[in-house]
Amino acid sequence: MSLAAVAVDRLIRGYQRRISPRKGWSCAYRVAGGGVSCSEAVRRVVAERGVLRGVRPGVVQLVACYRAAGMLAQSDVRGVCCCGPVPIPFRF
Repeated sequence: MSLAAVAVDRLIRGYQRRISPRKGWSCAYRVAGGGVSCSEAVRRVVAERGVLRGVRPGVVQLVACYRAAGMLAQSDVRGVCCCGPVPIPFRF
């Protein structure tokens, strides 16, 4: 790995070990589809391709995570209120 790739790898590992466990939520992409988190996916891409060639796949990964977060937010129904003939989903 190049010096830049090593630096990015260390930054991502620092994020994974020190920030991510304390932020209060998990990667939406990992929650929605299983597998690895976005930070781990980007870390692997940078290790395989280098920093510059890893930018595009990294952005694609983050866009997929953004879409997964939107999908999860829409499906965050906690219960159903039956006030008449039509059940109404609600969130807390």
